Amino acid sequence: MSTIEQSLSESPATGEEATLVSSHRPLWQRLVRNPAAVFSIAVLVLMALGAILAPVIAPGNPMRVSPALRFTPPGPEHLFGTDNLGRDIFKMVLHGSRTSLLVGLIVTLVSMSVAIVLGVISGFYRKVDVVLMRFVDGMMAFPGIVLATAAAGIMGPSVTTVITSLSIVLIAPSLRIVRGQVLVVRELQMIEAARAVGVPTLRILSRYVLPAVSSPILVQTSFIFSAAVLGEAGLSFIGVGIGPRDLSWGNALTEARNYISQAPWIVLFPGLALMLTILSLNLLGDALRDVLDPRLARRR
Repeated sequence: MSTIEQSLSESPATGEEATLVSSHRPLWQRLVRNPAAVFSIAVLVLMALGAILAPVIAPGNPMRVSPALRFTPPGPEHLFGTDNLGRDIFKMVLHGSRTSLLVGLIVTLVSMSVAIVLGVISGFYRKVDVVLMRFVDGMMAFPGIVLATAAAGIMGPSVTTVITSLSIVLIAPSLRIVRGQVLVVRELQMIEAARAVGVPTLRILSRYVLPAVSSPILVQTSFIFSAAVLGEAGLSFIGVGIGPRDLSWGNALTEARNYISQAPWIVLFPGLALMLTILSLNLLGDALRDVLDPRLARRR
């Protein structure tokens, strides 16, 4: 690294640049001081461990039908009870979390990766921005449920259909956030100075722009994960999500809605797992925003 670049990276940020520089304290140390973050992380770790260890915690086929055990209430033998076909709800919730969380993870990785690349390009190059953002505006005006229904009609209900449709829908809002942050960073003095001394554009993007916008990207990632998990459940609930042979929280709720009055536990436990996951992801996003935004930190 040249002496000029070193001076740019080591020079103290002032004005707008100061709002983009986070505390020197490690992120995990700041998160453990936030009760909401501790709660959300604990719940998410528990959900992840339950999904990973589902074959160990609840061995056997979760879709196994036992007509003699229909509508068995929660008890020692069946912790969450059984459904209208005699299937164990505890097994269904654990094994269903594998599909729901995996879909959410893949959708988040795909949509955020594309949004970061296109958002940085759009925010840094004005000519590309004019064309790309008009396309993004069109995508955001297109209802996600219509896209998912059309995809299901073409490809059929499947995990691939859900991942594809949700990834396309969730790229647009993430791209706009990344692009907006890049527009701010692009006008900072350190970027103008780097351009003036001839620093290559790719190096400017990787060394200055991406680190400066990493905080809002991290916050947005948690919200996209939440939207992806909820989107999978919603699409599966209305019958255009994953196939009936695959197990997820959305599919479990779909079959349970006809028996709410007769056996409310069929809806209670899959819905509770979904609610805790979404709540934890949203709380984690709010906590990340609080600890990563220096303007909010100064108010405390």
